[in-house]
Amino acid sequence: MEKNGEASPPPPPPPPPVPRVAVVVFLLKGRSVLLGRRRSSVGNSTFALPGGHLEFGESFEECAAREVKEETGLVLEKVEFLTVINNVMMLKEAKKCHYVTIFMRAVMDEDSKEVAMNLEPDKCDGWDWYKWDQLPHPLFGPLHNMVNQGFNPFPI
Repeated sequence: MEKNGEASPPPPPPPPPVPRVAVVVFLLKGRSVLLGRRRSSVGNSTFALPGGHLEFGESFEECAAREVKEETGLVLEKVEFLTVINNVMMLKEAKKCHYVTIFMRAVMDEDSKEVAMNLEPDKCDGWDWYKWDQLPHPLFGPLHNMVNQGFNPFPI
C-alpha cells in the first residue's frame, strides 16, 4: 500500500516457534506402566504417558502430580525426576514443534485397587496398564525413542 507516493514496509515476519516444556510420568505398578492412546494433533492415536505442559512457577513434581490427577484421577504420593530429552517433531503441513520433555517416575503399590479414570476423553481414548516387555504400538515419538535406546524406568 502506498502512502504519499511511498511504499509501505512489508509486514514483519511471524515470530519463530519457541520450545515448550512437557512433564510426563512413568507411573509404575509392578512391572507395568500406565499408558493412554492420544487424541491430539501431535502424535494422534499413539500410546503415551500421562503428562502435560509445565505451568509458570510450577516444580516438575507439582506438574507431574497435577497432570496425573487431572487426566486419571490418581493421586501421586512421591514423584521423582528421571531424565530430560529434547525433541523436535514434524507436524502436518511441514510444521515443526519443539518440546523439552521432563520424564518423572511415580510408583504405585502393586496391591493398589485405585483405577485410572479417563477424565479427559477429548485428549485420550483411555488408560491401561501395560507390561514393560509387552508395550502397545505405536508409541508416542519421545517415548518410542526412549524405549528404543534401552531406557528402563523401573528402580533397580
